[in-house]
Amino acid sequence: MSNCLLVEDEPLAQQVIETYIRQTAGLNLVEVCYTALEAFEVLNRIPIDLLFLDIQLPSLTGVDLIRRLKEPPAVIFTTAYTDYAVESYELNAIDYLLKPITYDRFRQSVSKFLKTKPVYSSPKAHTYFKVNGQLVKIAHNEILYAQSIKDYILIKTAQRQYITHLTMKSLTEQLPTRDFRRVHRSFIVNLAHITALGKQEVEIERVKKVPIGENYRAGLVDGLLRR
Repeated sequence: MSNCLLVEDEPLAQQVIETYIRQTAGLNLVEVCYTALEAFEVLNRIPIDLLFLDIQLPSLTGVDLIRRLKEPPAVIFTTAYTDYAVESYELNAIDYLLKPITYDRFRQSVSKFLKTKPVYSSPKAHTYFKVNGQLVKIAHNEILYAQSIKDYILIKTAQRQYITHLTMKSLTEQLPTRDFRRVHRSFIVNLAHITALGKQEVEIERVKKVPIGENYRAGLVDGLLRR
């Protein structure tokens, strides 16, 4: 999973690109910024793998932002202007997308980026989730289960719970499949914290019983047997 940062000051373009990122497997949108200065602060605080960067931004252009970074992440420029195409490639940009951007063209750029990524044998041990306007780092081994509640996800650990704006599909893609299984349309559980498995429910640390959907039982049993 690649952490992405979107920097875009036009509301419509921001909404379109954000939607594209969220529906693309392998991408995890951790923050949306409206200026290069906001992005600079995020980049100094959170590891970012891929930057979707508008060029014409208030105060500081996207090109200027990249020039000021000592170790910039991979970048895909998004702009309504063709003037900066040559300059963007001089900065080793992955791609240069002209607005309006179609999803097919967006996916082509992401494919270029994914081909440049090294393959790691061990998965990440944590994920950053946006909670109450902040990015919160949650270790995977601390998650007991996650529950979908309308347009939000409740992530439960032994110590506390977090609520984040996310879909179950996106959450499933962000968590390692070796350790987590979806057991119901509204629940994902951490296999390591299962203490009992019944016909219609699974027990988590002897304190929570989660229902098992018919379509998910086989996948759950398979996951437990493979551990």
